[in-house]
Amino acid sequence: MRLTGRTRVAGAPVNYGIYQPTDPEVDPEDLLASLAADGYTGVDSGPIGYLGTGDTLRHRLAATAIGLAGGWVDLRFADPDGFAEDLAQLDAALNVFTAVTVDDPRFAPRPTLACPGDPARMARPGTPPDLASALPASEWPGFAARVQQAVDRCRDRGLEPVFHYHLGTLVETEAEADRLLELTDVAICLDTGHLTLAGGDPVAAVHRWAGRIGQVHLKGADLGVHHRVRDAGGGLAEVVAAGGFCALGAGDVDLAGVLRELDQTGYTGWLVIEQDAPAQGRDLDRIRADQHANLRWVEGVLR
Repeated sequence: MRLTGRTRVAGAPVNYGIYQPTDPEVDPEDLLASLAADGYTGVDSGPIGYLGTGDTLRHRLAATAIGLAGGWVDLRFADPDGFAEDLAQLDAALNVFTAVTVDDPRFAPRPTLACPGDPARMARPGTPPDLASALPASEWPGFAARVQQAVDRCRDRGLEPVFHYHLGTLVETEAEADRLLELTDVAICLDTGHLTLAGGDPVAAVHRWAGRIGQVHLKGADLGVHHRVRDAGGGLAEVVAAGGFCALGAGDVDLAGVLRELDQTGYTGWLVIEQDAPAQGRDLDRIRADQHANLRWVEGVLR
């Protein structure tokens, strides 16, 4: 595959159950060293500050020859006043991203814009019919205008952002991602696992979104686990804890098909391997083994 020369593969703190900037169970230098030993060449930032900022971040990345693939920044796009307050959070993240060393502009950090969790959708991830209109049609223009404002703010700092549709948020489904792409010029973060559990088809999405995909999160998903947890009244946290996002090559996502389609459509950039782990009750030995196996799986498909 030509993807081998056009992509780099990153890991992510979320794979270790890290959702807060401080996590005493997993030392950031140990995480980076583990990724480097496995052969990863990049890392998602995880919660801003976890890997450090400024000189600390630069030194940690340089010591392991790891690049920064980007990182999550959620903003209250549906709330004009909340969004205005959140811009300081975006600026702080951009300060982190612009401070790192980049050896190839194709692999500069991607600010990963997203919505914060919506309580109703977090409780019933995958958009059940009664929540299909979580964002009323009348609110889409203002929502999209604020997304575009955030996009332009990133570009003013020399970075090209992506938008991450995500279970449990106001932009969860393929149709909602399509609507955002219609109303803005933001690139999409193709997350194969979240799209699958929201009823989408990642292979078809690569073809339809060709030219608008700026970041890829390679993530397995188990529809059986998702349905079982939802039927029992569980939310997104319970889906993660039950293994709804499984190891690459398992589950219901045609990841090999996604990679072939990305190859054919000329995708260039980061492939971020994700396998969300619960924040509590983590098995770090298994997590490390999974991340090693996930990279080997991707390398096998790319060969």
